[in-house]
Amino acid sequence: MRDRRPRESADARAAEGTDLRTSKSVGPTNPRDQADQKGAKERTVLVELRDKTQIMDEMGMKRALTRIAHEIIETNKGVQGVALVGIRRRGGPLAVRLADLIESFEGIRPPVGVLDITLYRDDLTALANQPLVHRTEVHFDITGMSIVLVDDVIYTGRTVRAGLDALIDLGRPRRIQLAVLIDRGHRELPIKPDFVGKNVPTSREEVVSVCVREIDDEDKVTIQERIQ
Repeated sequence: MRDRRPRESADARAAEGTDLRTSKSVGPTNPRDQADQKGAKERTVLVELRDKTQIMDEMGMKRALTRIAHEIIETNKGVQGVALVGIRRRGGPLAVRLADLIESFEGIRPPVGVLDITLYRDDLTALANQPLVHRTEVHFDITGMSIVLVDDVIYTGRTVRAGLDALIDLGRPRRIQLAVLIDRGHRELPIKPDFVGKNVPTSREEVVSVCVREIDDEDKVTIQERIQ
């Protein structure tokens, strides 16, 4: 069975190994940023999801990432001293794609890293007795750099908060910017992305599922709903 994380990622990613499509879930959305914190303790609840509507196809994702790459260059007046760090899992491939696009525009490739934020999550005890922890792969000194933190979906903001904590433990960047493919609203923390591919109004009962070809063999973004 193909490896899928519970969607959204973002805002989902960290609790990979839990697949909403196979009815394994810790809450009404997903076990990471999208988990409703009040319902995350109900770990025995089984949830089945189905696609409700597709909001982005392969070309739509490419256009959104191209726009974000241009905005990163413009905001930072170039890419000197800029690095991209993706939140594992789907933030990683998106960060690499942004670096590829920036290199094609500027002739300079910014450093790229991948951040695992599992142990920085404030819902860690709700994920599992032994949460699956992966390596953070940031092979450069972030001190004094402008870091663009990359994720696929921002929801409550708790995933991003964990990412900020993890970054600060690696060094003291000059500034941190946030780039997301999808902003679905419903923030619980005062966090706002600097670069957004698409703003998507959703209900808390819905799940935003981002697929990337590096992990899922296809590029698309869908809104999913629970099967009653």
